[in-house]
Amino acid sequence: MKIWKEGHMKIGIKDEHEIKLMRESGRILGLILHELGKNILPGMTGLELDAMAEKMMKDYGVVPSFKGYKGFPNVTCINVNDQVVHGIPTRKPFQEGDKVTIDCGVIYQKFHSDSAITKGVGNIDLELSKFIQTAEKALKKAIETARPGIRIQTISGVIQDVIEKNGYSVVYDLIGHGIGLNMHEDPQVPNYRDINPGPILQPGMTIAIEPIFTMGNSEVKTLKDGWTIVTLDGSTAVQVEHTIAITEKGCEVLTKRPDES
Repeated sequence: MKIWKEGHMKIGIKDEHEIKLMRESGRILGLILHELGKNILPGMTGLELDAMAEKMMKDYGVVPSFKGYKGFPNVTCINVNDQVVHGIPTRKPFQEGDKVTIDCGVIYQKFHSDSAITKGVGNIDLELSKFIQTAEKALKKAIETARPGIRIQTISGVIQDVIEKNGYSVVYDLIGHGIGLNMHEDPQVPNYRDINPGPILQPGMTIAIEPIFTMGNSEVKTLKDGWTIVTLDGSTAVQVEHTIAITEKGCEVLTKRPDES
């Protein structure tokens, strides 16, 4: 792996073999999230999904990225309704009409992948359906934009535009990131335009793009468990995420799930 320096940043440029390992890490994570997504049903609990995820990780021979990370107790983050990110799975059953986000990461031969899905539980109203579809649209457009020669801010601007044109609020405190031998690496990948335009993308960079926004305002707070971040106004929040690799011609989604074209 080569290290490319820009200012204070040190960005890992992966070679073909390292991308191959990250591709396998992402493929396995995609399969795990695909199965978990099918089980987001009324009566299911976050802890049950977490146990399923841990068993699948063992079956696939991968290590969880999250469990033990700075003391986090589980292999997944499960975020329901106003929970934004880093939710600790609980025994509380999901209810019809809830929003559930599953954020998960795995390590395959030292390389991390990171991805998140958001789904409605059972029959959901049109407002929540549009909200989730907007998240998926923001992520899709960001991925379509990612290619060599553009700056990170170009991706950030695309995400911000989709979110705000649909009447939602970007959570400024939470952003995407580089990924590789560590779960969080340079560069940062904000969901909004910043004074710092970010580095120019080049082949071999691997980043996790994750639009995070709310139906209400952008303010959030951390609960007493020290992990779960919720919206300050109680509004519903959403997060979706894929790990991608920048290629010579564009990018490759490493965490693609079987249900994605």
